[in-house]
Amino acid sequence: MITRRRLIKSTAATGLLLGASGLAMPAIAQARAVRIGYVSPQTGPLAGFAEADAFTLDMFATRMRAEGLEVEVIVKDSQSNPNRAATVAQELIIDDGIHLMLVASTPETTNPVATVCESEGIPVISTKAPWQPFFIGQQGNPGAPESWRPFDFAFHYFWGLEDVISVFTNMWNQLDTNKMVGGLFPNDADGNAWGDPQNGVAPGFAAAGYETIDPGRYQNLSDDFSAQINAFRAANAEIVTGVVIPPDFTTFWNQARQQGFMPKAATVAKALLFPQAVEALGENGHNLSSEVWWSPHHPFSSSLTGESAADLAAGFTDFTGRPWTQPIGFIHSLFEVATDAIKRAGDPTDPEAMAETIAATDLNTIVGRVAWDGTGVPPFAAQNICKTPLVGGQWRRQDDGTFDLTIVDNQTAPNIPTGGTMEALS
Repeated sequence: MITRRRLIKSTAATGLLLGASGLAMPAIAQARAVRIGYVSPQTGPLAGFAEADAFTLDMFATRMRAEGLEVEVIVKDSQSNPNRAATVAQELIIDDGIHLMLVASTPETTNPVATVCESEGIPVISTKAPWQPFFIGQQGNPGAPESWRPFDFAFHYFWGLEDVISVFTNMWNQLDTNKMVGGLFPNDADGNAWGDPQNGVAPGFAAAGYETIDPGRYQNLSDDFSAQINAFRAANAEIVTGVVIPPDFTTFWNQARQQGFMPKAATVAKALLFPQAVEALGENGHNLSSEVWWSPHHPFSSSLTGESAADLAAGFTDFTGRPWTQPIGFIHSLFEVATDAIKRAGDPTDPEAMAETIAATDLNTIVGRVAWDGTGVPPFAAQNICKTPLVGGQWRRQDDGTFDLTIVDNQTAPNIPTGGTMEALS
């Protein structure tokens, strides 16, 4: 396949590039402005992950003007669709001529964009997807570890399945349960990674004394979870977990209550990150629990604005009129890391040089330290993965019907304060 990178390399020696007409044209210098492409799921079932986009982009434009940096951001909507994500990534590279790609929010968005960037030789920084679905999911043969290879242009930071296993079991250990766990794993990159019998969450749960009941994969946007509910009831599962898109958890949870299935804990990733998704459940949202990757209580500050996590959350509410949400911190940090790399790069429009600059990042951000130095990750992923801290939280319904997310376990990150302890569902 003739990629943009190969075409540029093959013509660089002669100083010629092909114009739109196919005729040879003299090569011209890069424009001074650095062009950044940004892809996120602004519409569709994953749109909650992009809720902080407008707020962050407004901040970033203000900061770039203040610092006198010529940076242009071109934004594309993946529409929560992996095929669309790949298409818009190609458009940003070929049609818009970006120099750096930023992408966030679940493997359905990060993976296709990163794959295109790796093929085209464009540096990409990604976040908000567990590192195993990101790294392993893009390998030619995910089931053959001996074949896994590092990427040249893709750099990712977030937590991993080992972290969520620790956080979830730490929360469950605070309750008196029979340690039977029902797993909701969809047929997508996240669900297949979490549900993998060898490399997913079940072995980690087992090591902590919990048995996982996995009734098999289901399709996203399902309207009937009776099979899963019946399997969990038959096994007397007192805990439910999984990695579920928000509308699917709403369907599952309402049907579970209707059918009389009442576990003691429901600790679900992805779906329970957003206050509006929990508020939609009314009283049935009280004491639902999930992983917490960022909150106003995190003890970090922005390298771009100097704001604390609490300041940033308050700023989002002032800007939007809505309560804070976890993606605020990570989207902000994505532009922190990009700005730091642009400032350090000798030529931020040179893809190879920019990739080397990103690889050398060591930055304290609003979500913690970002450095691709291999800390806490296996050697095969050390070149491309940086881990960020994770704690556990529980949604508490207030008298006015709103919900607060209370951090109830911080054993994996003691510097992030707790605000309470785990409570059983009623």
